Amino acid sequence: MIKRRDFIINSGLALGALAIAPSLAFSIKPKNIGLQLYTLREAFSKDVKGVLEHVAKSGYKEVETYGFSAEKGFFGTSPKDFKKILTDNGLKATSGHYDFKSFIKDNNVDFLKASIECANVLGSEYVTVPWLEESLRSNLDDYKRIAQKVNEAAVLCKQSGLKLAYHNHDFEFKKYGDQCGYDILLKETDKKLVDFELDLYWAVRSGNDPLQLFKANPGRFTMWHVKDMDKSKVEWNTEIGEGSINFKSIFAEAKLSGMQHFFVEQETNYSPNPTDSIKTSWDYVSKNLI
Repeated sequence: MIKRRDFIINSGLALGALAIAPSLAFSIKPKNIGLQLYTLREAFSKDVKGVLEHVAKSGYKEVETYGFSAEKGFFGTSPKDFKKILTDNGLKATSGHYDFKSFIKDNNVDFLKASIECANVLGSEYVTVPWLEESLRSNLDDYKRIAQKVNEAAVLCKQSGLKLAYHNHDFEFKKYGDQCGYDILLKETDKKLVDFELDLYWAVRSGNDPLQLFKANPGRFTMWHVKDMDKSKVEWNTEIGEGSINFKSIFAEAKLSGMQHFFVEQETNYSPNPTDSIKTSWDYVSKNLI
């Protein structure tokens, strides 16, 4: 039989453990779900404040910006005012997509410097290359030059306390002989300076397996774009969990990828109301993927 004294001691220990457990649980921060604001582009360009308020109410904690102009900020909202709206709604702009055309094509550093300044005002971690127009990328030599310019931009970002990342579409995977542009970018950019934001939809649509990319380049994909592929029309997006991409297997390898942040996005030929759909995607991600 258990002695009364032992019962009291054991009970006290158990109660103490229960008292400590909640504080331990809340000390572990959950992974925040982010949203690429291009998802809400029609509304965002007209009502920056209203869209950010809606994004926060839908459960998101991080956003990725787009559309910055050195003259007009974010569609008429200055970086300083944009930062205040973020703070008021419990949001962080972890990354931003900024136009790199003038820097890569003409070596014009002015807009890059303005972008870096904006990112610092917002408290971002990343300045991200979002897109390369076709005239810049017609062969492997073009990609080698792009890699060189990306390295140069990454040095400027590091000097300002920021990181640089490269976001893909499908054109980077076009083969030139036995290599593609993405091979060049991964190989010839400095691993210590340049991260990659893997767009999972575009990788899959181009015929690539994200898991194989993780295995071949562990730790380089510190950010993801999470958008699903419509089951009947591969050129269409749909809410996360409604399409054909197996996100559970991909999220299971987040550590191998090096993923630190991810952003839900709906980009191409998307018919439902994106304002409502971002909540549907948030629900699926929060309940099934993290």
